[in-house]
Amino acid sequence: MSIVKLNNRAVKDATAVGSITGLGNLVFISRSTADGVTSASITSGIDSTYKEYIFVINNFNPDTSADYDLRVNFSIDGGSNYNVTKTTSAFRAYHFENDSAAVLQYSSGEDLAQSTGNQTLTGNVGFAGGDESGCAIMHLFDPSNTTFVKHFTSVANRYSADPVSGQVFIGGYANTTSAINAIQFNAAAAFDATIDMYGVL
Repeated sequence: MSIVKLNNRAVKDATAVGSITGLGNLVFISRSTADGVTSASITSGIDSTYKEYIFVINNFNPDTSADYDLRVNFSIDGGSNYNVTKTTSAFRAYHFENDSAAVLQYSSGEDLAQSTGNQTLTGNVGFAGGDESGCAIMHLFDPSNTTFVKHFTSVANRYSADPVSGQVFIGGYANTTSAINAIQFNAAAAFDATIDMYGVL
């Protein structure tokens, strides 16, 4: 049996590459700065302009001695109420700095089943050390659609007092066919963070 050698040099010999369009561009919309507050609400800019919105939460840091987590909730009435029913799933991975434990597990304490409560994003973030903080990226898909539920995903990483690096993955949907037009990030006590909102063209 002879060896068949493929010798297609089309890519190697290419002298020009056509343009690629339609991959999506990020458009910066707004920045919210939380400074010693228990919630940061975004009540404008979430509309039918974009099919996807991305929220980048940088350096969520608790202001008190208790460890707690960053959470999110949605509104369909411009921010008068943040109580949209949600069903979600959650799993986490964490690894201790001293290598004493490393775990990947479903996180039943952070999922929701037809709940109007807040959705955890980061898990507990440390306070005692000045370098303890958490960051997250959350995607909200087609919030102005009035036919389908509103899907969202989040991935976050936190540094807590153990000390441990913990990553939290959230996926779910806001179970409403009404348009979501406001969003709130909140915590059990005061926190600092910056929250950037982008639209995806």
